[in-house]
Amino acid sequence: MKEDNLPSGANREKKRVGRGEGNGHGKTCCRGHKGAGARSGYSLRAGFEGGQMPLFRKLPQRGFNRARFQSLCAIVNLEDLEHISGDVVNLESLKEAGLIRSNSKTAKLLGNGSVEKAYKVHLPHCSKSAREKIEAAGGSIEEN
Repeated sequence: MKEDNLPSGANREKKRVGRGEGNGHGKTCCRGHKGAGARSGYSLRAGFEGGQMPLFRKLPQRGFNRARFQSLCAIVNLEDLEHISGDVVNLESLKEAGLIRSNSKTAKLLGNGSVEKAYKVHLPHCSKSAREKIEAAGGSIEEN
C-alpha cells in the first residue's frame, strides 16, 4: 500500500482539546468536572471497581498450581553430546555448545540416543538409562 492511495480515515488528526468551545472539546477537555479523573497523572489500578468489593476478591480460590514451587531444569539428550568439544560434560560446556540457555542453573541428562565416546559427566541430574549408556561406553558420571 502506498501513501497516495490510503483509504479515507486512515490518518486521523489528533484530538485537539482545550482550544475553545467550538470543536466540543473545550473547557473541561473531555475530563468531566472535578475529581481525580480530571487531574493529571491519574490512572485506576487494574481490577479497581470504584471502592466496591472487586470481583477477584469475591470469587473463591480454587485449585493448585505448582509452577511457583518447581525448579526449572534444562533437558539434554545423549544424542546432543556430539556438539560438545572435548569429553567433559558440565553446565559450562553445555552453555558453550548452545545446548542449554546461558541463564540455566541446572540440567538433566536423558538417555535418548547413543554414545560412542567416553564422557566425564559432571551434572546435577542424570537418568538411569543415560547413566547405563555412558558407563557402557567407558565414561563416568559424577552428580553434584
